[in-house]
Amino acid sequence: MLIDTSGWFCIFDVTQPGHDLALRLYEGARRRVTHSYVIAEFVALSEARKMLRSDMLTFLSNLLQDSEISVFWVDEPTTQNAVDLLNRRADKSWSLCDAVSFVLMDEFGLTDALTTDHHFEQAGFVRLLTS
Repeated sequence: MLIDTSGWFCIFDVTQPGHDLALRLYEGARRRVTHSYVIAEFVALSEARKMLRSDMLTFLSNLLQDSEISVFWVDEPTTQNAVDLLNRRADKSWSLCDAVSFVLMDEFGLTDALTTDHHFEQAGFVRLLTS
């Protein structure tokens, strides 16, 4: 499964309504994939939600060191593919981070996303968490 920003945040913040479900789905996943744009968004979201910076940085360090998580470092060709997707689907309000997720999910053959973001459903993927 791809783990999106909101999925990471649900795992990180125990007060989130979807925390327990997110943790169960995460622990049960055979494959865990995320990417560098998601990580950047997670840091920004944690800051915006006034989470303790030290807790967020510890969580982030653990995530980056976990050998069971495949972190894809977004490169220029992937970014261009995502921009191309945004141009083809100009009717949608997807972010660049969303589009990178969709490109990578297609590339890696993933269907499920640990996210609350309805954009994943718009793109034809399975959203595992509700808002």
